[in-house]
Amino acid sequence: MTDLTAAITAGGQSSRYGSDKALAVLGGRTLLEHVAGSLEACPVRVLIAPAGKYALPGWTTVPDTRPGQGPLAGLEAALTAAPPSWVAFAGVDTPGLTPVYWQALAAARTPDALAVVALDSEDRPQPLAALYHTHLLPQISALLDAGERRLRTAAPPGQTVFVPSLDAAYFRNVNRVGDLDA
Repeated sequence: MTDLTAAITAGGQSSRYGSDKALAVLGGRTLLEHVAGSLEACPVRVLIAPAGKYALPGWTTVPDTRPGQGPLAGLEAALTAAPPSWVAFAGVDTPGLTPVYWQALAAARTPDALAVVALDSEDRPQPLAALYHTHLLPQISALLDAGERRLRTAAPPGQTVFVPSLDAAYFRNVNRVGDLDA
C-alpha cells in the first residue's frame, strides 16, 4: 500500500445521523479514527473536510472543491491533492474497512485499469471504498460540471476491475445512530 494515497471524505452534513458522525464513537474510537486506521500504511494521507473541523495526526486536511456536492466532489478534491498514482478513497462512515481490504484491492489492479471497486456479497459495487487513479481527474471534473453527483459514475466501463465477494462486514455503513448498535 506504499504507492497509494489515502483519502477520507468527511465533508458531509450527517443529516440522517443527526450529529457529526465522523466523531461518533464505536469501540472507543471515532468513526474517523476507524477508517484512518485502515489506511495507516499509505505514505500520503488526505482528509477531505472543512479546514479546522477535525484533528487527525499525520493527515493533511484538504477542503472540498465543491462543498455540498457529495462524495463525487470529494473524490475530485482527493484526486487533485494526490500525487500522480492511485488513491484509496473511503467515506468516514465505513468503520469496517481494514488494511487487508485495501491490500486486496491494491493486488487486483491491472495495467490498464483506472478504478478498482469491490463487490459486496450481493455483487453490488461499493464505490465509496475503492481505488481510483489520478488519471480520472478530468473525467470526474467533467461529470461534476455536467451536474452528475453519483459516485458510481466515477468508475469507467472497461477500465474498472471489480473484486468479487468481499466480506459484508467491510461495507457496514453508519448513516443513523442505530447503525452503530448493529
